[in-house]
Amino acid sequence: MSGDEQRIRDAATVILTRRDGDETRILMGQRGAKAVFMPSKFVFPGGGLDEGDEDAGVSALEESCAARLAQGGEAPGRLVAAALRELREETGLGYLPGAARLRYVFRAITPTGRPRRFDARFFLADAAGLAGDPDDFSQASDELSHLAWLGLAEARALDLPFVTEVVLAEISNLLKGGEQPGVPFFDNSGARPMFRRIL
Repeated sequence: MSGDEQRIRDAATVILTRRDGDETRILMGQRGAKAVFMPSKFVFPGGGLDEGDEDAGVSALEESCAARLAQGGEAPGRLVAAALRELREETGLGYLPGAARLRYVFRAITPTGRPRRFDARFFLADAAGLAGDPDDFSQASDELSHLAWLGLAEARALDLPFVTEVVLAEISNLLKGGEQPGVPFFDNSGARPMFRRIL
């Protein structure tokens, strides 16, 4: 495996939520069967930072999120820009100017031995501020198929990556009003995997 393939790349993921009566739904899609990373798995929209992801500032972040993100070494505003770009590219959905409100809820570094490795930050966001129809995926790229708004139980029954299962459990608690004593962090950057919370 080449050094480039094992380079850990900063990434951002959006867990988009909306209310449907008494139920909260989240947006997920399926990666292609021939994808190098997580083929055929259902995931949230997201991906690696690009050189063109300029610092968008931290106005879209909830309080305390910027300071926690800064502990990872990457500019919080660039992660915000990447998260919103990936959402737009993979789903065709974008926010009205100033309407995005992201909450930093999870961080995970891909374990060694995988064909791609990412230092992924997961953001929870409400669909209420989206521009246009949240069911219109006509402008989406072909990176994710079967884009759909799913109930939490329905989503957890899909073929998911392990980290996505863990994130779903975490946000299920948050959406029920549960507390989060720091952002959970699965740190696989060293020789020994570690779990800690970013305070």
